[in-house]
Amino acid sequence: MFLLAILFETLQQLYYIKRFNIAQNVQFIELLKTQSYKWLVWLILSIFLIQFVKKQSSRKTNYLKYVLFIFSLVFLCVITISVIQLFISKNPFSFSIFINEYVTFFTFQKAPIYTLGYIAIAIITHFYFTNEQLQIEVESLSNLKKTNTELYKELSKHIEDKATVLNIKIGNKRKIIATKNITWIEADDYCVIVHTKKDQAYTMRSTLKALENKLANNFLRVHRKAIANMDMAKELNLSNTPKLILHNNTEIPVSKSNLKTVKDFIF
Repeated sequence: MFLLAILFETLQQLYYIKRFNIAQNVQFIELLKTQSYKWLVWLILSIFLIQFVKKQSSRKTNYLKYVLFIFSLVFLCVITISVIQLFISKNPFSFSIFINEYVTFFTFQKAPIYTLGYIAIAIITHFYFTNEQLQIEVESLSNLKKTNTELYKELSKHIEDKATVLNIKIGNKRKIIATKNITWIEADDYCVIVHTKKDQAYTMRSTLKALENKLANNFLRVHRKAIANMDMAKELNLSNTPKLILHNNTEIPVSKSNLKTVKDFIF
């Protein structure tokens, strides 16, 4: 892209010189050298733009800073190539000639395309460094996730990851019930009924399966329609229809498929 810009401007300048007969015996190679040093100045100063964009990529984007920095670089380019051209021409230095002829000429000739070039560099490098910053953050989050996962596994060996309270919605309010105060839970269509020590019952939008996985190990599934707090159990009746009897004399049916599990827990 850089070489194409030099070649394009060289051919363009050669065309105008020949078309309007501005000068005689102008060689392509001489024009190429002239254009090359001008674009080389632009390229060298673009390093400062890349460094500037790299610093800004880790901050909130301030477009005004970008605009001012690019205009400053373009101005510096124009001044630099004006000084070089004045030196090459070997004319005696005159501040008025330097400003009115060289600076003014190169401002109109080079400033627009230099500005567009710097804008392109700013956009490309901004996305490059922003993506690089995001990759670093993603890697950091990935490492953090890995560390937290390992920490969770280690803590789970010593801490039981089970609910100690149930949050039950009652109208526009929430009832917090400690699981240690729950005697048993029974299924009721698409809800469950939570029974407590004080013989109170609360309807909760949940399933026994969900609660079975959520509650501590002392809550045992004794029937397809019942979960019992085994800390509240005082007796297992092994009649034709097995029953679990709680301290408040509540009788909970025990299914044959769950009987062995209940026995293993008690005995």
